[in-house]
Amino acid sequence: MSFQAPDIDYAALSPLIALSAGLCVVLLSAVFESAKRLGAELALTTLAAAAGLLIWRWGEDTDLIAGALRLDELAIAISLIAILAAAVAVLLSVGEPAAEEAGIGEYHALIVGSVLGMVLLAQAQNLVSFFAAIETLSIPLYILCASNLRREQSLESGLKYLIVGSLGSATLLYGMAFLYGGSGSTDFAQIAAGIGREGVLGDPLILVGIALVAVGLAFKVSLAPFHQWTPDVYQGAPTPVTAFMSVATKAAAFAVFARFFEVALAPEVADWQPALAALAAVSIVVGNVGALGQRSLKRLLGYSGVAQAGYMLGGIVVASEAGLAALVFYLVVYGFMNMAAFAVVVARERETAHGDDIAAVEGLGRDRPLLAWPLTIAMLALAGMPATAGFVGKLYLIEALVTGDYTWLAVFIAVGTMISLAYYLRVVAAMWMQPGGAPEATGAEMPAIAGAAPEADPVDPAAGGRPHLLVPAVLAAAATVFFGVLPQPLVDFAERAASSLF
Repeated sequence: MSFQAPDIDYAALSPLIALSAGLCVVLLSAVFESAKRLGAELALTTLAAAAGLLIWRWGEDTDLIAGALRLDELAIAISLIAILAAAVAVLLSVGEPAAEEAGIGEYHALIVGSVLGMVLLAQAQNLVSFFAAIETLSIPLYILCASNLRREQSLESGLKYLIVGSLGSATLLYGMAFLYGGSGSTDFAQIAAGIGREGVLGDPLILVGIALVAVGLAFKVSLAPFHQWTPDVYQGAPTPVTAFMSVATKAAAFAVFARFFEVALAPEVADWQPALAALAAVSIVVGNVGALGQRSLKRLLGYSGVAQAGYMLGGIVVASEAGLAALVFYLVVYGFMNMAAFAVVVARERETAHGDDIAAVEGLGRDRPLLAWPLTIAMLALAGMPATAGFVGKLYLIEALVTGDYTWLAVFIAVGTMISLAYYLRVVAAMWMQPGGAPEATGAEMPAIAGAAPEADPVDPAAGGRPHLLVPAVLAAAATVFFGVLPQPLVDFAERAASSLF
């Protein structure tokens, strides 16, 4: 007998190999004195290499590692969103006290490690790879949230995220065990075949397993009522980490959400659609109502993320190619909107004594218009105002829901959008209609309050702030407007990604 070596597609695995190798290089940079300050540059190089390799494989539709992973256009699209969010987070982390506290190399290695988990999660089509990927994604984030050792709120944030995240992971794992027991397989396609024989109601193991997996995923994407950790963790974590989590984690988790429900559970779509629709409706209401009384911009964006997750879940509820395309489109534009907003929050945290309080942006339109405009565009787009990508994204989701006979959920999106105007426009009004007076702060002046960076350096107001903060904010805001006026290129991109699953 001769040994038959497994066939390994190194070209299709090249993005994962690049991220793994880059992770090792970034981590090792912390060991050598001459490379200790190169963590950001090495992380950006790693992310650029992985993005290039993913783009190179665009159009692929390949099973990897005995079918545990699948490289297709959906996985590539979601991976690119996560990589872009990570690259912006690396730029926002320049001068971040948390990066100094944790160590430049270690901090950026954790970001790259989390991205590796996100890319794996976007490709997962097996319960084992699914769970391994979600843990690879989550564990670095627990540490990153607590990386500012001098701030009590950061340590509290990391501990809360660890406890709640562990609970979500345990729930997810229990659900996977039940599904395996009921279907006899860990592969999504084989689970679908197993469920098709018995039906959801034919085996209590399958029914309980689906419910537990849905709850575990709801924790990860901040769907109400499993969202309680989100505002506290968002506010306490270093703001670049919050920005990264708010976009990349949602993108990766929604990718596997779509694969699991629309592949593994495809035979019983009529049974799980109403439950997910109810979850989406509750998230829209809770997120929008919860944001109304917030003064912390990070908590406001946290509650906003709960509502936005409800909107996005509508794309999965309809279980159609149009719904998934709307989801991918909205994930991309949500990334642009959130990154523009968080870049401005980071800038104001480092320039004022108000931290992430709304007072930090009062009078910003008069004093710092180059910072005020990106935040204004982000708020208007999140509210779904016309001529922004947020408006097109909501319209796309509503169209998919109406076509899929879930008009009542489309009405929830419309009503939620109207409620959200109250808190998004309050931020815009503070920038353009309130007098200035937020004092500029240096490291000696700035108190250690929640959300405030303990170190800040004077900036030139005429320059509009630090370039590594200003440029991502301006570019993200410009992309939000561009795809609001000319959405077709992004629509085509989203439709290509969705077609790979149907």
